[in-house]
Amino acid sequence: MVDDVFSIARGVYDAYVAKDRAAIEALIADDFHFSSPLDNRLDRRAYFARCWKNSETIVGFTFIAMAADGDRVFVVYEGRRTAGRPFRNAEVLTVRDGKIVEVEVYFGWSLPHDAPVGGFVDS
Repeated sequence: MVDDVFSIARGVYDAYVAKDRAAIEALIADDFHFSSPLDNRLDRRAYFARCWKNSETIVGFTFIAMAADGDRVFVVYEGRRTAGRPFRNAEVLTVRDGKIVEVEVYFGWSLPHDAPVGGFVDS
């Protein structure tokens, strides 16, 4: 089961890098929902309309950590774009019957970090 949820999760990231819409559509359930600090439970249609276009600039992911808890996969990764700074996100993907039904994305920092080591950025 753990290998299955990991391979399904990795398949989503691979589809972004390959710009393979058919591959990601095969992994996303009809009752899928997506949430992030900017998006509140977008359905499948809204997710593809709003988020899939990001695949145009994604060139790779480096996985920092992956852990499974039943049907959920927790992923921390660093993403690379065709231009601009790399970024680090954490995501929770919920898998049911071999498809992703829920994604929660947590983001907020760029690489390298805007704050110096041991310091902070004034808000």
